[in-house]
Formats: sequence, structure tokens, C-alpha cells
Amino acid sequence: MSIAIKIVATLVALEFIYIMFLETFATTSDKTSKTFGMDKEELARDSVNTLFKNQGIYNGLIAILILLAVYIFVSKIAVMILMGYIIIVAIYGSITSNPKIILMQGGLAIITLVLSIIM
Repeated sequence: MSIAIKIVATLVALEFIYIMFLETFATTSDKTSKTFGMDKEELARDSVNTLFKNQGIYNGLIAILILLAVYIFVSKIAVMILMGYIIIVAIYGSITSNPKIILMQGGLAIITLVLSIIM
């Protein structure tokens, strides 16, 4: 696996760690409100707060899987599968929620997948 793939895949993992932080630990912060386009009052609702924390853990686990694929298993195929999954989820999010999600959440994953295919 090339150094470029490792760097960009690591950036994807860091992005998902940041998303986990917003959703799990800073659920009602100004930054979370702005990032997800939701009022802080709505984010503070018990049901929304619980859902965000759950989703945050999920995003953190994706980050861990990426880092494992890159540094422990050193598997380009695993990285490609994870990036494909992230891109599919970003496409779904861009269709159902906000068109910007394809670039915001999927942009680095797309770059990583393209690099993985050509390198």
C-alpha cells in the first residue's frame, strides 16, 4: 500500500473520529449544531441526543476499522471496501438529507478509493 493511500485513508479515519466527537461528546455544542444544521434545543432532546451518541460510536468504529486496515492488516482491499461503504452511505445521505454530504463525508473516501484503484 502506497504512502499516499495511507495518508488519505488516515485523514478519512480522522474525519470519522471528529464526527464521533461531535455526535458523542459535543452533542449539544455550537459546532455540532452548525455542522448538522440543527438547533441546539433539538440536539438536547433526549431522543435525538441518544441517537446522535449511538451514531457517534458507529462512526468511531468505522475510523478504527480504517486504521486497522491501513496499519495492522495493511490490506488495500479492506481499505477499498471501507471506502466503498463510506461512499455509498454518503450518496444515500446526499439523496435523503443534504446534497453536500457526498463531498463533505465522501470526498476523502472517493480520493482514497481512486488512489487505491490506480496505485
